[in-house]
Amino acid sequence: MDILTLFVVVPVLTSIALLFTKELKQSRMVAMIGSALQLGMAINLIFAYFKERATNDAVMLFTRDVMWFEPFNIHYSIGVDGISILMIILTATIVLAGVFISWMVDDMPKEFFITLIILATGVYGFFISIDLFTMFVFYEIAVIPMYLLIGIWGSGPREYAAMKLTLMLMGASAVLLVGILGIYYHSNADGGALTFNILEISKVHIPIEAQKLFFPLVFIGFATIGALFPFHTWSPDGHASAPTAVSMLHAGVLMKLGGYGIFRVAMFLLPAGALHWTDLFIVLSVIGVVYGALSAIKQTDLKYINAYSSVSHLGMVIFALLMLNKTAWTGAFMQSLSHGFMTALFFALIGMIYGRTHTRDATKMGGLLKVIPFISLIYVIAGLASLGLPGMSGFVSEMNIFAGAFQHTDTFHRVMSILVVSAIVITAVYILRVVGMMLMGPLRDDSYNELPKATWYERTGIYLLMIPVVGMGILPLWLTNLINTDILPFIEKLI
Repeated sequence: MDILTLFVVVPVLTSIALLFTKELKQSRMVAMIGSALQLGMAINLIFAYFKERATNDAVMLFTRDVMWFEPFNIHYSIGVDGISILMIILTATIVLAGVFISWMVDDMPKEFFITLIILATGVYGFFISIDLFTMFVFYEIAVIPMYLLIGIWGSGPREYAAMKLTLMLMGASAVLLVGILGIYYHSNADGGALTFNILEISKVHIPIEAQKLFFPLVFIGFATIGALFPFHTWSPDGHASAPTAVSMLHAGVLMKLGGYGIFRVAMFLLPAGALHWTDLFIVLSVIGVVYGALSAIKQTDLKYINAYSSVSHLGMVIFALLMLNKTAWTGAFMQSLSHGFMTALFFALIGMIYGRTHTRDATKMGGLLKVIPFISLIYVIAGLASLGLPGMSGFVSEMNIFAGAFQHTDTFHRVMSILVVSAIVITAVYILRVVGMMLMGPLRDDSYNELPKATWYERTGIYLLMIPVVGMGILPLWLTNLINTDILPFIEKLI
């Protein structure tokens, strides 16, 4: 069996093994072992990739192609480049951290872990697919479990949040499918056979008018899950009602499918459409960046603060992709990684704080640094990464985005870039405000004196997420080199 198919098979086998567990202890051990194996596979994959890349300059490595449905020429076609591998590592890390953070889930734990891991299966399949139809199928597999995870194990208005999320993402999927079929039916423009294969379609000269027509469909289809304004409204409600591990996967992994899909499909296959539509979507992305940051200032619920922060940070990813140059694109994927680890860490900490104080309202807390110092300290570190402190992952990613944006010398791009940069100041306001309100000062509730310290499984989950946040800030060069190498074929399509 090839190295990439294991990322689909191992989670499926883990889910099957979970079906035969009978106790909480058994369920969480199987989930932990299966998730740890996935992370081990991801680490092994990156070493194998470096070794293969030294002698192979193909766009995608470890490719495999098996006919799936011959009448429409649909294949199980898979392959990865450095960007795909980074997304796989992000997914594997957050899944394992999510299992540790959910260690004490006692409401149908077997079913919870099965659904969580099925979601991860869809994400892995999406990142390794180079056949558009196969990618779309895995996209749906990743999205559908969110309805169950929020609707069954969520809190608050969970049914409303789950339904809203599902309907909006399914609507976006319908738009995306129309765009994919449009690409498919123009994939023989040079006289070849119709195909869904991304690498084969990239060699075809799709008519410019068709590119202009289908680019916004594909872009909006993917940008909706990436929380592009004004298609973002499903996200804050989904975050607020989801259980902790699901919020971690929701923001840390699932929303990354948007930027990745825009890059891999919309930009690569429809470059003329990208050049035609960029200005409109730049405006929407900038609105999202500033609006998300301003909305976060107005919130007092910790989950809503982080949710609107995600709208802002992921708006930067889409903004960077629309800059259409190597520096900004490098920043886009650095930001995807940084935000993935950082926001998953935030949600993990919020879950721990809520489990102890039984509130997510920052105005009702105070002085937590005195009673839960470890959790409080890590929250400060995550906050500093979010506001772009040098030495943290957020700084290196945002610097690449801003440097790439300012490579454009026209007035429109400069004004848009300045507005995006202003979000840094707004982010600093709401992060420092929450840190001061929640962690500093006197205790507002005497019962907080008895708050339990972080457990071993909570600390394990935290370390899995914190190490990359700090590591990316201190040693970013190998990541930027890896991303730069695999961006070149995409840049050449736009020149």
